[in-house]
Amino acid sequence: MVGTAALIIVLSVFNGFETVVVRLFNTFNPEIQITAKEGKTFDITTLPVEKIRQIQGVVYMTDAIEENALLKYKDKQFIATIKGVNPDYQKLSGIDTMIAEGKFILQKDTNNYAVVGQGVAFNLGINLNDYMNPLEIYVPRRESNFNNPLEAFNSETAFPTGIFSVQQDYDIKYVIIPLRFARKLLNYDKEVSSEEIGLSPKTDWEKIQAQIQNIAGEKFSVKNRFQQQALLYKIMKSEKWAIVLILSFILLIATFNVVGTLTMLILDKKKDISILWSMGADRKLIRRIFFVEGMMITFIGALAGLVLGALICWLQQRFGLIRMPDSGSFVITAYPVHMQLIDFVYVLLIDMAIGLLVSWYPVKQISKKTIEQEKKF
Repeated sequence: MVGTAALIIVLSVFNGFETVVVRLFNTFNPEIQITAKEGKTFDITTLPVEKIRQIQGVVYMTDAIEENALLKYKDKQFIATIKGVNPDYQKLSGIDTMIAEGKFILQKDTNNYAVVGQGVAFNLGINLNDYMNPLEIYVPRRESNFNNPLEAFNSETAFPTGIFSVQQDYDIKYVIIPLRFARKLLNYDKEVSSEEIGLSPKTDWEKIQAQIQNIAGEKFSVKNRFQQQALLYKIMKSEKWAIVLILSFILLIATFNVVGTLTMLILDKKKDISILWSMGADRKLIRRIFFVEGMMITFIGALAGLVLGALICWLQQRFGLIRMPDSGSFVITAYPVHMQLIDFVYVLLIDMAIGLLVSWYPVKQISKKTIEQEKKF
Protein backbone atom coordinates (compact mmCIF):
# COMPACT_ATOMS: atom_id res chain seq x y z
CA MET A 1 0.00 0.00 0.00
CA VAL A 2 2.72 2.46 0.98
CA GLY A 3 4.85 1.61 -2.07
CA THR A 4 1.90 2.03 -4.42
CA ALA A 5 0.87 5.33 -2.84
CA ALA A 6 4.45 6.61 -3.11
CA LEU A 7 4.58 5.66 -6.79
CA ILE A 8 1.32 7.49 -7.52
CA ILE A 9 2.40 10.59 -5.59
CA VAL A 10 5.82 10.84 -7.25
CA LEU A 11 4.40 10.31 -10.74
CA SER A 12 1.66 12.89 -10.15
CA VAL A 13 4.17 15.46 -8.88
CA PHE A 14 6.38 14.74 -11.87
CA ASN A 15 3.37 15.27 -14.15
CA GLY A 16 2.70 18.52 -12.32
CA PHE A 17 6.21 19.83 -12.92
CA GLU A 18 5.99 18.74 -16.55
CA THR A 19 2.73 20.65 -16.96
CA VAL A 20 4.25 23.78 -15.39
CA VAL A 21 7.39 23.62 -17.55
CA VAL A 22 5.40 23.01 -20.74
CA ARG A 23 3.08 25.92 -19.90
CA LEU A 24 6.07 28.20 -19.36
CA PHE A 25 7.68 27.20 -22.64
CA ASN A 26 4.37 27.57 -24.46
CA THR A 27 4.16 31.22 -23.45
CA PHE A 28 7.23 31.86 -25.59
CA ASN A 29 7.14 29.21 -28.31
CA PRO A 30 4.53 29.56 -31.06
CA GLU A 31 2.12 26.73 -31.74
CA ILE A 32 3.53 26.33 -35.25
CA GLN A 33 6.91 27.60 -36.44
CA ILE A 34 8.12 27.66 -40.04
CA THR A 35 11.86 27.84 -40.68
CA ALA A 36 14.16 27.22 -43.63
CA LYS A 37 15.80 23.80 -43.76
CA GLU A 38 18.98 25.43 -45.06
CA GLY A 39 20.34 28.72 -43.75
CA LYS A 40 19.21 30.77 -40.81
CA THR A 41 17.00 33.17 -42.82
CA PHE A 42 14.75 33.01 -45.86
CA ASP A 43 12.94 35.45 -48.12
CA ILE A 44 9.37 35.77 -46.84
CA THR A 45 8.10 36.18 -50.41
CA THR A 46 9.10 32.57 -51.13
CA LEU A 47 6.59 31.36 -48.55
CA PRO A 48 2.90 31.34 -49.63
CA VAL A 49 1.76 33.28 -46.56
CA GLU A 50 -1.71 34.12 -47.87
CA LYS A 51 -2.56 30.47 -48.54
CA ILE A 52 -1.50 29.60 -45.01
CA ARG A 53 -3.66 32.40 -43.60
CA GLN A 54 -6.68 30.90 -45.34
CA ILE A 55 -6.33 27.60 -43.47
CA GLN A 56 -9.19 27.21 -41.02
CA GLY A 57 -7.84 27.43 -37.49
CA VAL A 58 -4.94 29.78 -38.25
CA VAL A 59 -5.52 32.97 -36.24
CA TYR A 60 -2.19 34.81 -35.97
CA MET A 61 0.91 34.96 -38.13
CA THR A 62 3.99 37.01 -37.47
CA ASP A 63 7.43 37.34 -39.01
CA ALA A 64 10.31 36.83 -36.62
CA ILE A 65 14.01 37.63 -36.86
CA GLU A 66 16.59 36.23 -34.45
CA GLU A 67 20.26 37.14 -34.28
CA ASN A 68 23.00 37.14 -31.70
CA ALA A 69 23.97 40.60 -30.53
CA LEU A 70 26.24 42.41 -28.11
CA LEU A 71 24.27 44.41 -25.56
CA LYS A 72 25.68 47.35 -23.68
CA TYR A 73 24.02 49.15 -20.79
CA LYS A 74 26.02 51.80 -19.02
CA ASP A 75 29.40 50.17 -18.36
CA LYS A 76 28.21 46.54 -18.63
CA GLN A 77 28.16 44.25 -21.66
CA PHE A 78 26.37 40.99 -22.36
CA ILE A 79 25.84 38.73 -25.38
CA ALA A 80 22.24 37.71 -26.03
CA THR A 81 19.80 36.95 -28.84
CA ILE A 82 17.58 39.70 -30.16
CA LYS A 83 14.18 38.64 -31.46
CA GLY A 84 12.32 41.03 -33.72
CA VAL A 85 8.55 40.50 -33.82
CA ASN A 86 5.38 42.30 -34.86
CA PRO A 87 3.43 44.33 -32.27
CA ASP A 88 0.73 41.63 -31.98
CA TYR A 89 3.30 39.01 -30.97
CA GLN A 90 1.86 38.98 -27.45
CA LYS A 91 -1.46 37.69 -28.81
CA LEU A 92 0.32 34.76 -30.38
CA SER A 93 2.59 33.82 -27.51
CA GLY A 94 1.10 35.12 -24.27
CA ILE A 95 4.46 36.57 -23.28
CA ASP A 96 2.70 39.58 -21.77
CA THR A 97 1.41 37.33 -18.96
CA MET A 98 5.01 36.63 -17.92
CA ILE A 99 6.08 40.23 -17.41
CA ALA A 100 7.86 40.43 -14.06
CA GLU A 101 8.44 44.18 -14.14
CA GLY A 102 7.26 47.01 -16.36
CA LYS A 103 4.99 46.54 -19.38
CA PHE A 104 5.14 44.74 -22.71
CA ILE A 105 5.57 47.68 -25.09
CA LEU A 106 7.65 47.28 -28.25
CA GLN A 107 6.83 50.39 -30.25
CA LYS A 108 4.85 53.57 -30.01
CA ASP A 109 4.60 55.82 -33.02
CA THR A 110 8.18 56.07 -34.29
CA ASN A 111 9.79 55.05 -31.02
CA ASN A 112 11.21 51.56 -30.58
CA TYR A 113 11.49 49.79 -27.23
CA ALA A 114 12.82 46.49 -25.91
CA VAL A 115 11.51 43.84 -23.51
CA VAL A 116 14.38 41.91 -21.96
CA GLY A 117 14.65 38.58 -20.17
CA GLN A 118 15.14 38.62 -16.44
CA GLY A 119 18.58 37.03 -16.71
CA VAL A 120 19.70 39.58 -19.28
CA ALA A 121 18.38 42.40 -17.11
CA PHE A 122 20.25 41.03 -14.10
CA ASN A 123 23.58 40.74 -15.92
CA LEU A 124 23.29 44.25 -17.34
CA GLY A 125 21.79 45.84 -14.23
CA ILE A 126 18.91 47.34 -16.21
CA ASN A 127 16.75 49.93 -14.47
CA LEU A 128 13.41 50.50 -16.22
CA ASN A 129 13.05 53.89 -14.55
CA ASP A 130 16.34 55.16 -15.92
CA TYR A 131 15.41 57.32 -18.93
CA MET A 132 18.94 58.66 -19.43
CA ASN A 133 20.71 55.42 -20.39
CA PRO A 134 19.29 53.39 -23.29
CA LEU A 135 20.16 49.81 -24.17
CA GLU A 136 22.77 49.74 -26.92
CA ILE A 137 22.58 46.83 -29.37
CA TYR A 138 25.48 45.87 -31.65
CA VAL A 139 25.34 43.28 -34.45
CA PRO A 140 28.02 42.41 -37.03
CA ARG A 141 27.57 43.84 -40.48
CA ARG A 142 27.20 41.46 -43.40
CA GLU A 143 30.31 42.85 -45.03
CA SER A 144 32.47 43.69 -42.05
CA ASN A 145 35.67 45.68 -42.30
CA PHE A 146 37.77 44.12 -39.58
CA ASN A 147 40.57 46.58 -40.26
CA ASN A 148 38.33 49.20 -38.69
CA PRO A 149 36.41 47.68 -35.74
CA LEU A 150 34.17 50.73 -35.49
CA GLU A 151 32.76 49.97 -38.95
CA ALA A 152 32.36 46.23 -38.33
CA PHE A 153 29.11 46.60 -36.38
CA ASN A 154 25.70 48.17 -36.80
CA SER A 155 24.35 49.68 -33.63
CA GLU A 156 21.01 51.06 -32.47
CA THR A 157 19.57 52.05 -29.11
CA ALA A 158 16.26 51.28 -27.44
CA PHE A 159 14.87 51.91 -23.97
CA PRO A 160 13.75 48.79 -22.04
CA THR A 161 10.08 48.93 -21.06
CA GLY A 162 9.62 45.52 -19.47
CA ILE A 163 11.34 42.46 -18.04
CA PHE A 164 9.86 39.00 -18.68
CA SER A 165 10.45 35.81 -16.73
CA VAL A 166 9.52 32.61 -18.57
CA GLN A 167 12.23 30.06 -17.97
CA GLN A 168 15.91 30.38 -17.19
CA ASP A 169 17.01 29.29 -20.67
CA TYR A 170 14.92 32.06 -22.21
CA ASP A 171 15.37 34.68 -19.50
CA ILE A 172 19.14 34.72 -19.90
CA LYS A 173 19.07 34.60 -23.69
CA TYR A 174 16.41 36.78 -25.31
CA VAL A 175 15.68 40.44 -25.86
CA ILE A 176 12.45 41.15 -27.75
CA ILE A 177 12.44 44.16 -30.05
CA PRO A 178 10.12 45.44 -32.84
CA LEU A 179 10.47 43.74 -36.21
CA ARG A 180 11.07 47.07 -37.97
CA PHE A 181 13.86 47.83 -35.53
CA ALA A 182 15.48 44.42 -36.15
CA ARG A 183 15.28 44.91 -39.93
CA LYS A 184 16.96 48.29 -39.67
CA LEU A 185 19.64 46.97 -37.34
CA LEU A 186 20.44 43.95 -39.53
CA ASN A 187 19.91 45.64 -42.91
CA TYR A 188 17.19 43.11 -43.76
CA ASP A 189 14.55 43.82 -46.36
CA LYS A 190 12.39 40.72 -46.77
CA GLU A 191 14.51 38.21 -44.85
CA VAL A 192 13.07 36.51 -41.76
CA SER A 193 14.34 33.80 -39.44
CA SER A 194 10.95 32.17 -38.99
CA GLU A 195 7.23 32.54 -39.49
CA GLU A 196 5.33 31.98 -36.26
CA ILE A 197 1.70 30.89 -36.27
CA GLY A 198 -0.99 30.94 -33.59
CA LEU A 199 -4.03 28.66 -33.79
CA SER A 200 -7.55 28.99 -32.46
CA PRO A 201 -8.37 26.92 -29.36
CA LYS A 202 -9.41 23.27 -29.69
CA THR A 203 -8.16 22.89 -33.23
CA ASP A 204 -6.54 19.81 -34.69
CA TRP A 205 -2.99 21.15 -34.75
CA GLU A 206 -1.61 17.95 -36.28
CA LYS A 207 -3.92 18.33 -39.27
CA ILE A 208 -3.10 22.03 -39.63
CA GLN A 209 0.62 21.31 -39.36
CA ALA A 210 0.35 18.78 -42.18
CA GLN A 211 -1.58 21.29 -44.33
CA ILE A 212 1.01 24.01 -43.72
CA GLN A 213 3.86 21.64 -44.55
CA ASN A 214 2.11 20.67 -47.78
CA ILE A 215 1.68 24.34 -48.74
CA ALA A 216 5.17 25.44 -47.66
CA GLY A 217 6.99 22.66 -49.52
CA GLU A 218 10.12 20.68 -48.89
CA LYS A 219 12.39 23.70 -48.48
CA PHE A 220 10.71 24.60 -45.19
CA SER A 221 10.50 22.87 -41.83
CA VAL A 222 7.17 23.12 -40.02
CA LYS A 223 7.39 22.29 -36.30
CA ASN A 224 4.86 22.20 -33.49
CA ARG A 225 5.69 23.09 -29.90
CA PHE A 226 6.77 19.57 -29.02
CA GLN A 227 9.16 19.45 -31.96
CA GLN A 228 10.57 22.90 -31.17
CA GLN A 229 11.62 21.58 -27.76
CA ALA A 230 12.14 17.94 -28.73
CA LEU A 231 15.14 17.42 -26.45
CA LEU A 232 13.30 18.84 -23.43
CA TYR A 233 10.29 16.57 -23.89
CA LYS A 234 12.50 13.51 -24.43
CA ILE A 235 14.42 14.28 -21.25
CA MET A 236 11.22 14.71 -19.23
CA LYS A 237 9.77 11.44 -20.55
CA SER A 238 12.99 9.51 -19.95
CA GLU A 239 13.26 10.92 -16.42
CA LYS A 240 9.70 9.87 -15.69
CA TRP A 241 10.30 6.30 -16.85
CA ALA A 242 13.53 6.18 -14.86
CA ILE A 243 11.58 7.17 -11.75
CA VAL A 244 9.01 4.45 -12.53
CA LEU A 245 11.74 1.80 -12.79
CA ILE A 246 13.45 2.90 -9.55
CA LEU A 247 10.23 3.01 -7.54
CA SER A 248 9.05 -0.27 -9.08
CA PHE A 249 12.26 -1.89 -7.87
CA ILE A 250 11.62 -0.50 -4.38
CA LEU A 251 8.05 -1.76 -4.62
CA LEU A 252 9.35 -5.19 -5.60
CA ILE A 253 11.54 -5.31 -2.49
CA ALA A 254 8.64 -4.17 -0.30
CA THR A 255 6.29 -6.74 -1.82
CA PHE A 256 8.61 -9.57 -0.80
CA ASN A 257 6.74 -9.33 2.50
CA VAL A 258 4.13 -11.39 0.69
CA VAL A 259 6.72 -14.15 0.31
CA GLY A 260 7.23 -14.26 4.07
CA THR A 261 3.49 -14.04 4.69
CA LEU A 262 2.69 -16.95 2.36
CA THR A 263 5.58 -19.01 3.71
CA MET A 264 4.38 -18.61 7.29
CA LEU A 265 0.81 -19.27 6.22
CA ILE A 266 1.77 -22.51 4.49
CA LEU A 267 3.70 -23.68 7.53
CA ASP A 268 0.77 -22.77 9.78
CA LYS A 269 -1.73 -24.63 7.60
CA LYS A 270 0.05 -27.98 7.40
CA LYS A 271 -2.86 -29.81 8.97
CA ASP A 272 -5.36 -28.14 6.69
CA ILE A 273 -3.22 -29.07 3.69
CA SER A 274 -3.15 -32.67 4.95
CA ILE A 275 -6.95 -32.71 5.30
CA LEU A 276 -7.42 -31.31 1.80
CA TRP A 277 -4.95 -33.84 0.45
CA SER A 278 -6.87 -36.67 2.18
CA MET A 279 -10.15 -35.40 0.74
CA GLY A 280 -8.72 -35.70 -2.77
CA ALA A 281 -7.38 -32.23 -3.46
CA ASP A 282 -4.46 -32.44 -5.82
CA ARG A 283 -1.27 -30.41 -5.67
CA LYS A 284 -2.54 -27.97 -8.28
CA LEU A 285 -5.63 -27.04 -6.24
CA ILE A 286 -3.65 -26.53 -3.02
CA ARG A 287 -1.18 -24.32 -4.82
CA ARG A 288 -4.00 -22.35 -6.36
CA ILE A 289 -5.53 -21.63 -2.94
CA PHE A 290 -2.35 -20.06 -1.58
CA PHE A 291 -1.61 -18.35 -4.87
CA VAL A 292 -5.02 -16.69 -4.94
CA GLU A 293 -4.56 -15.55 -1.35
CA GLY A 294 -1.20 -13.99 -2.25
CA MET A 295 -2.80 -12.19 -5.19
CA MET A 296 -5.64 -10.98 -2.94
CA ILE A 297 -3.12 -9.51 -0.50
CA THR A 298 -1.36 -7.77 -3.38
CA PHE A 299 -4.58 -6.48 -4.96
CA ILE A 300 -6.02 -5.14 -1.71
CA GLY A 301 -2.71 -3.44 -0.88
CA ALA A 302 -2.47 -1.99 -4.39
CA LEU A 303 -6.07 -0.75 -4.34
CA ALA A 304 -5.60 0.82 -0.91
CA GLY A 305 -2.36 2.44 -2.12
CA LEU A 306 -4.07 3.90 -5.19
CA VAL A 307 -6.81 5.39 -3.03
CA LEU A 308 -4.31 6.73 -0.48
CA GLY A 309 -2.07 8.18 -3.21
CA ALA A 310 -5.05 9.83 -4.95
CA LEU A 311 -6.24 11.30 -1.64
CA ILE A 312 -2.83 12.79 -0.83
CA CYS A 313 -2.52 14.20 -4.36
CA TRP A 314 -6.00 15.73 -4.12
CA LEU A 315 -5.15 17.35 -0.78
CA GLN A 316 -1.96 18.78 -2.31
CA GLN A 317 -3.90 20.10 -5.30
CA ARG A 318 -6.61 21.59 -3.13
CA PHE A 319 -4.62 23.04 -0.24
CA GLY A 320 -0.94 23.02 -1.35
CA LEU A 321 0.17 21.39 1.90
CA ILE A 322 3.82 20.90 0.89
CA ARG A 323 5.44 24.18 -0.15
CA MET A 324 8.32 24.72 -2.52
CA PRO A 325 11.58 25.72 -0.84
CA ASP A 326 12.43 29.32 -1.69
CA SER A 327 9.19 29.55 -3.66
CA GLY A 328 9.59 33.30 -4.05
CA SER A 329 12.00 32.75 -6.96
CA PHE A 330 9.68 30.39 -8.83
CA VAL A 331 6.28 30.78 -10.49
CA ILE A 332 4.55 28.38 -8.08
CA THR A 333 4.52 28.25 -4.28
CA ALA A 334 3.60 24.58 -3.69
CA TYR A 335 4.62 21.34 -5.35
CA PRO A 336 2.43 20.94 -8.44
CA VAL A 337 0.34 17.78 -8.78
CA HIS A 338 -1.39 16.47 -11.87
CA MET A 339 -3.02 13.04 -11.69
CA GLN A 340 -3.38 11.02 -14.89
CA LEU A 341 -5.59 7.95 -15.23
CA ILE A 342 -2.96 6.13 -17.30
CA ASP A 343 -0.53 6.33 -14.34
CA PHE A 344 -3.03 4.56 -12.10
CA VAL A 345 -3.47 1.85 -14.72
CA TYR A 346 0.30 1.37 -15.12
CA VAL A 347 0.89 1.26 -11.35
CA LEU A 348 -1.89 -1.29 -10.88
CA LEU A 349 -0.43 -3.45 -13.66
CA ILE A 350 3.05 -3.19 -12.10
CA ASP A 351 1.61 -4.15 -8.71
CA MET A 352 -0.19 -7.17 -10.12
CA ALA A 353 2.88 -8.29 -12.07
CA ILE A 354 5.03 -8.07 -8.94
CA GLY A 355 2.31 -9.78 -6.92
CA LEU A 356 2.15 -12.57 -9.48
CA LEU A 357 5.88 -13.13 -9.14
CA VAL A 358 6.10 -13.06 -5.35
CA SER A 359 2.97 -15.19 -4.96
CA TRP A 360 4.11 -17.81 -7.44
CA TYR A 361 7.59 -18.30 -5.97
CA PRO A 362 6.74 -19.50 -2.41
CA VAL A 363 3.78 -21.53 -3.62
CA LYS A 364 5.92 -23.20 -6.26
CA GLN A 365 8.79 -24.04 -3.89
CA ILE A 366 7.42 -24.38 -0.38
CA SER A 367 3.99 -25.86 -0.98
CA LYS A 368 5.46 -28.66 -3.07
CA LYS A 369 7.82 -29.66 -0.24
CA THR A 370 5.02 -29.45 2.32
CA ILE A 371 2.68 -31.59 0.26
CA GLU A 372 5.31 -34.25 -0.30
CA GLN A 373 6.01 -34.36 3.43
CA GLU A 374 2.34 -34.69 4.25
CA LYS A 375 1.96 -37.38 1.62
CA LYS A 376 4.72 -39.47 3.25
CA PHE A 377 3.14 -38.88 6.65
